[in-house]
Amino acid sequence: MFRIQTFNKISPLGLDLFPRDRYEVASEILHPDAILVRSADLHSVAIPDSVKAVARAGAGYNNIPVGPCSDRGIVVFNTPGGNANAVKELVLAALLLSSRNILGGISWSAGIAGRADEVPDLVEKEKSKFEGPELRGKTLGVIGLGAIGAMVANDAVNLGMEVIGHDPYISVDAAWSLSRQVVRAETLEGLLGKSDYVTLHIPLTDNNRGLLNAEKLRFMKRGARVINMARGGLVNEADIIAALRSGHIACYVTDFPSAELLACAGAICIPHLGASTPEAEDNCAVMAVRQLMDFLESGAIRNSVNFPRCRLDQRAPYRLLVANRNIPNMVGQITTLLAGQNINITDLINHHRDDYAYNIIDTEQQIPPALLEQLKEVEGVIRVRTIIHGA
Repeated sequence: MFRIQTFNKISPLGLDLFPRDRYEVASEILHPDAILVRSADLHSVAIPDSVKAVARAGAGYNNIPVGPCSDRGIVVFNTPGGNANAVKELVLAALLLSSRNILGGISWSAGIAGRADEVPDLVEKEKSKFEGPELRGKTLGVIGLGAIGAMVANDAVNLGMEVIGHDPYISVDAAWSLSRQVVRAETLEGLLGKSDYVTLHIPLTDNNRGLLNAEKLRFMKRGARVINMARGGLVNEADIIAALRSGHIACYVTDFPSAELLACAGAICIPHLGASTPEAEDNCAVMAVRQLMDFLESGAIRNSVNFPRCRLDQRAPYRLLVANRNIPNMVGQITTLLAGQNINITDLINHHRDDYAYNIIDTEQQIPPALLEQLKEVEGVIRVRTIIHGA
């Protein structure tokens, strides 16, 4: 029986995938095997030693202490693409809101509601105050070409925009999904200098916090517009406010309001609605649950943010799973210990990602408890567990 602890309200469409004869799911549970979370902050939560994985029903994962989890061999999953369409649609709306002064026009119209017969004439007289440029023919710079960025780029092409993208870490899947009309920008500065609109679609890390700051904003055209539906910390708030006040940036649309931005003319603040659709919540929950079940039952890893993608069809009765630091001779030490106990390996796969590696090893014999303890003592090994096929 696997135990799953939930934080936040998780879509029933995902939770219903857990077979009740093999999974216990609750918000309060002892010794959970895994944690399923949306937006709850786990940085101050004491994660039990029994936890093998944390799954975030969403793309962002800055609410999860990824570094400490990695050091403990806890695999952290996210669900890239699960909310991609929802965010993409809001980005398209943001492009229009940033250009056409739709919100200003709506607000003005509400103010003349009591003027009865004057309304038609007033509308015709004042409408020119709210005009703004069309998107067609303008250049959109897309920073980050993952699931969301690629969808935004493709739809912008269909709207008649010229689209350039910058992503030095673009995946093969994302590259295949991109329209051929999306032009690659070699540098971030090159993208900024050519764009009438810039939209951000990258995760927030220590390396890119404040990515759009005063230095970078100077590369942008006067009157350009910035869309940020990714993470608030990607844009230096003080610098974007200064650029708005000087008129260098015409509009900043963000899904991450603050008191300062709310008080700034030219900033359009949306209350974090990027993934707030029932479809996105369902999609992310389903993806997260399936990834957790696959990992707990077979050891397979996909869409992890801290360990490598790793999968192996199981044909032998027993499976050994080892998470370790990515240092030399780890596989050799593990297989030597198995050979010393006459354990026959039928199949093996080892993948690494940055500082961590993961091994799936199928064997014909069950690993004795004493050997498991020996494996745990190997320098560099972080976590060891076994699976019996069909159990």
